[in-house]
Amino acid sequence: MKPERLWTPEEVCHYLGVPIDTLYRWRYLGIGPQAGRVGKHLRYDPADVRAWFNEQKARAA
Repeated sequence: MKPERLWTPEEVCHYLGVPIDTLYRWRYLGIGPQAGRVGKHLRYDPADVRAWFNEQKARAA
């Protein structure tokens, strides 16, 4: 099985339906989904983004 490719910040914003500034603010505050650097580029593992979202959803319930 081929691994899912990493997402760009723009793709994460599209998935979550939030502005890019919100995603960067969450990163600065340490409250958003985990990200890593590939060289100078910020990338997100889709599984981490989904897990973070499900965690947020569970907290709100």
